[in-house]
Amino acid sequence: MSIFSSNLKILRKRRGYTQADLALELGVKRSTLSGYENEVAQPGIDTLVLISGYFHISLDTLLKADLRTMSESQLIQLERGHDSYISGTGIRVLATTVDQDNEENIELVDEKARAGYRSGYADPEYLKVLPTFQLPFLSRERKYRTFQVSGDSMLPIPDGSWVTGEFIENWRTIRSQRPYIILTVDDGIVFKVVENKLKERRALRLYSLNPLYKPYDINASDIREVWKFIHYISSEVPEPNTPKGQIIDAVKKLEKDVKAIQTRLEL
Repeated sequence: MSIFSSNLKILRKRRGYTQADLALELGVKRSTLSGYENEVAQPGIDTLVLISGYFHISLDTLLKADLRTMSESQLIQLERGHDSYISGTGIRVLATTVDQDNEENIELVDEKARAGYRSGYADPEYLKVLPTFQLPFLSRERKYRTFQVSGDSMLPIPDGSWVTGEFIENWRTIRSQRPYIILTVDDGIVFKVVENKLKERRALRLYSLNPLYKPYDINASDIREVWKFIHYISSEVPEPNTPKGQIIDAVKKLEKDVKAIQTRLEL
């Protein structure tokens, strides 16, 4: 089956339409539409433009992009109008894996796999060897991946924690002062709080939670993937917060000590 015939059938079925339904919407005969889907007839350019406009996807996508190879989240983004040929948003097509029920996996990139991920992130064969799992409380309409972070730059999130991110297709939607996992050309995977400066300088400014680390800029051309931070998992138990009452008592004691020192100085 040709890409066009397959794409037309997929687009029709995803809307829950019969051939008669779509033929009525497009203003063509049902037998004509059936001929397009079964490759016994070829539409003219005017009909192709009509179908392209009806489904809000470009002619390039309709004729060249095999929708059978796209994941559910990619198809949903396409149906929402996020076609890079039309919108010019620089949408990123992500290599991914699915389980036996065709649900997208959450791939796990541990510390040992991080070096390989830098070059293999777009290779479906590389992704197939990564461990996968599911988290039922996350949306099925979005794509997630979990990375193991190292170092102390994002304390109090400890070294060795697992951070899960949601894939960001359009970098214009990156929100400042929010944490993201970023795949870079030189540094590989980094986990930072981001300030979006793409419009002004075509760059992101990256901040660590640990104040010992200074912020720095990274050019958009050096970025390969961006994932919005969702949550983290750690085997370490966080340090307990000091109860409010203890803090108040400590402040009162400090005030008494200061007054005692002032009294002695005045004598």
